[in-house]
Amino acid sequence: MSLVRRACFSRSRLPACLPALAPALVGGIVLALPAAAAEPKKAPAPCAREPLGSGTVERVIDGRTFLLADGREVRLAGIEVPPLPSPNHGEAAAPLAAGQGQPSENTGAAAADALRTLVMGHEVALTGAKSATDRYGRLMADAALSQDGGTASVAKTMVAQGLARVAAHPGTAACVAELRAAEGAARTAKLGLWGDPRYFPKQAEDVTGLSAERGRFTLVEGKIVSVRESGGAIYVNFGRRWSEDFTVTIAKRKERQFAAAGLDPRTLTGRHVMVRGWIEERGGPWIEASAPEQIEIVAEK
Repeated sequence: MSLVRRACFSRSRLPACLPALAPALVGGIVLALPAAAAEPKKAPAPCAREPLGSGTVERVIDGRTFLLADGREVRLAGIEVPPLPSPNHGEAAAPLAAGQGQPSENTGAAAADALRTLVMGHEVALTGAKSATDRYGRLMADAALSQDGGTASVAKTMVAQGLARVAAHPGTAACVAELRAAEGAARTAKLGLWGDPRYFPKQAEDVTGLSAERGRFTLVEGKIVSVRESGGAIYVNFGRRWSEDFTVTIAKRKERQFAAAGLDPRTLTGRHVMVRGWIEERGGPWIEASAPEQIEIVAEK
């Protein structure tokens, strides 16, 4: 270090020495900039699932369930589809609109028809976060088809065609993001069931309309008025009449899980959200949120 620069470290002489130090300071800044600029951006994590085997599809049962040639019954995880009409229902002869933007009079049959077109007779690779079966012994998994040198998720394809909605528990954060993006695009384009007002997100303030959805998987959109805690439950209220208005409940033991996902219940008051789940009745319409994936912060309209 030169005598001039060494002397300039004295506080009393710093103003007079700035011209001498300027080249070194500027050079240091210039040299530091490329290192900061060169740091690459991290790509979003892919939707990764574990392989759970494979098989050839022998029969399609409904819009998310199929039977493999080896006898295993598979139910697509991460999505919900409308049920098939009962045999005595007049919808049985309705036209099938497989995602062409026209409301189908029989969306359950349309979903089954689309799934049949996708997988019937094909070998599918089964994937999932873990090997799991439901109470009926059906394997809960996604199915992947070979397509253009890669693979395509059957569940995501159904959502993208507007013939399925993202379920309450769709999987890991990366998989949730992919499925929500596909659902949002289909809803904007009014594909499949998104061309039918029956499947539009319901408004939280429409208590009568929500009560009519009892027992059904429903999307509910609205502004959170207050968050209260009582006993082992957290009550997320969408109205001031707590015993009558729409409410979402979260078990107190799961509060940390929601907070880790950026949905700390205590910070949700005043936020506009979309909730997905099964409507129940407890005074007023109610959804139990057992996982943070059920609640999505949305922009104010």
